[in-house]
Amino acid sequence: MADESMPVVSARKVASHEQTGNSAGLDPNAVCASCHQEIYERYKTTPMANASGLAADGFLPGGFMHAASGVSYRMMERDGKVYLTFAREQEMRGSVSDQTNGIQEDRGLNGRRELKYFLGSGRRGRTYLFEQEGYWFEIPVNWYGKKRIWDMAPNYQNAREMPLTLPVDPGCLRCHASDAQPSLPEARNRYAGEPFLEGGITCTACHGDPAAHLASRGRTAMLKLNELLPAQRDSVCLSCHLEGQEAVDHQGKRLVDFRPGESIFDYTSYFVRQGQPGSKARATSQWEALLQSGCKRGAGDKLTCTTCHDPHGSAGTMSAEQRVFYYRAKCLACHEAAGDAASTHPETAGKDAGNDFGATHHPENQDCTSCHMPRAKAEDIAHEQVTNHRIPRLAQAAKRPEQEESAAGTLVVVGSAVGVPGQSSSRDLGLAYALAATRGDRAAGERAMELLREAEALPGSETDPELHEQLGFLHQLAGEKEAAAREYDLALAADAYDAIAAGNLAFLKAGDREYGEAAGLWRRAFQEDPVQLKAGLNLATVECGLGKSEAAVAALDRVLAFSPDDGQAREMRIEIRSGRRGCQTH
Repeated sequence: MADESMPVVSARKVASHEQTGNSAGLDPNAVCASCHQEIYERYKTTPMANASGLAADGFLPGGFMHAASGVSYRMMERDGKVYLTFAREQEMRGSVSDQTNGIQEDRGLNGRRELKYFLGSGRRGRTYLFEQEGYWFEIPVNWYGKKRIWDMAPNYQNAREMPLTLPVDPGCLRCHASDAQPSLPEARNRYAGEPFLEGGITCTACHGDPAAHLASRGRTAMLKLNELLPAQRDSVCLSCHLEGQEAVDHQGKRLVDFRPGESIFDYTSYFVRQGQPGSKARATSQWEALLQSGCKRGAGDKLTCTTCHDPHGSAGTMSAEQRVFYYRAKCLACHEAAGDAASTHPETAGKDAGNDFGATHHPENQDCTSCHMPRAKAEDIAHEQVTNHRIPRLAQAAKRPEQEESAAGTLVVVGSAVGVPGQSSSRDLGLAYALAATRGDRAAGERAMELLREAEALPGSETDPELHEQLGFLHQLAGEKEAAAREYDLALAADAYDAIAAGNLAFLKAGDREYGEAAGLWRRAFQEDPVQLKAGLNLATVECGLGKSEAAVAALDRVLAFSPDDGQAREMRIEIRSGRRGCQTH
């Protein structure tokens, strides 16, 4: 269990002098402090400023035993380095053993990974990153700040095996660190060097490149966010605080390349279900819900994230009483100026017109958010709650967001308003429906096929691996094997490192007894992207079937090197080594 006091970790350079031109340990925000000292002092205590850094600087010791998997986890420090250790006592499965080779079938586990960086300020949560063969992974456990406990990462609360191949891609890093680096083409979590160069969200992440400003000693102004068009202004926040129910990067665009002053919608299309509140009960992405609020519909572009939230300060540093009056003042800035209660409790609507609304509207409860922005349990993060940015009337406040949503519906792009169809290409909308289809929405799959076929007929589609990969998957779901194989070939022609296309095509080849070609595809996919564990297991199966026992064991060794608790790989390896599984060519 960690100490009760949460350490403040200033943003700093995390890369070497050769990589950045600055000495390690330099606070990249400090250059702004000479002219903006008061803002700097406030900002350095915020969750954004402390969103990432060196693991040793943000180390939170502790541990727990995960009942579902039987794995014990411990965060420890030794000789100035920090580690995650994991262990499970040997657990025999039956009495199978090989006396000659001394091989026994068990679930014993014992290992550790050195932690390089942390992600998360710790107020809501924190996790850590480790590196293996140039690939970067997130550890399978998280620190949950509200309950002050260590537990499994989101979505792995009931995992029966330890998940140790959780990839860290630039899309994740860019919202926790500055100067997130693009990954190499062969895998989304492999980098040429360090995955990011500056810890925390630095001043330049929101205010843009300071080179001209510094060179002119301040005479050349920095980017003036309030003078930008609303889409560009809002994009500074939305680049990290907008998720949508489906998100699709535009062809040839990478969100990691987004810079302040641009529109996030030029990089990515975000979709929600028509008529639904938007963010549902997710811990981030409140923008879609806010767009449906009476406040946003009434104020329009004048209302943005910073209307209520100060990015240079943190409500988390206030007392509970201070937060109540801080946010009440934000509400009254609009509602008291309007001089009426048109958007308040229906029983009092209109009664306070012309009066001191701040004094007359529920003086017994000064906390506006307790009624109009109720909190509910987050769906996507354990031990966490989400604030309802739909700002409902009191009559709706008791209804949980997920009760207001249905599982199906028409996807519409998030633009100026949720529920009003905006502009999106057939390609982007088709890929959004295809993503929904991967979660079992059959109707979405049919709509995706229609749209993606339309997009495939357009110039430039031949260089779009994602389009062909998803079309191949949809054809495969429909049992159209030849069409699926054709699309996967096109995806690989556009991107030779498309591991998903290679793995799926290998599956089709194996089904047609083309085992040599299948093995080659799975070998390529797994060698370049070890997150594709199924490709490694399938490769081992085919190699064994071709009589190549050593090649099969080598594939299984690589699976277990990255995922040491993979029971299927361990069992197959034991069977081959003990002779219980013969690898003879038939």
